[in-house]
Amino acid sequence: MVQILTDHGCFGKYLRRIEREESPMCHECGAPVDTARHTLEECPAWGPQRAILQTKVGADLSLASIVKAMLDSEEAWKAMASFTDEIMSQKEAAKRARENDPNAHPLRRRRAGGRARRYARLLPPP
Repeated sequence: MVQILTDHGCFGKYLRRIEREESPMCHECGAPVDTARHTLEECPAWGPQRAILQTKVGADLSLASIVKAMLDSEEAWKAMASFTDEIMSQKEAAKRARENDPNAHPLRRRRAGGRARRYARLLPPP
């Protein structure tokens, strides 16, 4: 939920800004810019999930309206949590798949930094 509320997450615009993507485009629908607002209010890929959310929080999906609804109703809070969990887990899985693609642009590839190497040796062998 924090990713949607802060616009820091698996959104093309954010990933481009931190140099993890070549373009800010939406990988789900091809829109030129993918943001939290695009994901929440516009992207046709999330239409069914959005319709369910709107039955609980109302038609206005602006952040101010969503936060107000979440503070006014536990049902709205749970609907937003469910929406964001489902959408963001799918966006994160797609991002990981793009990172793991051996033909991916170097910007997009998963980085194996020192922290990853330090913790990898603590894991049991496969």
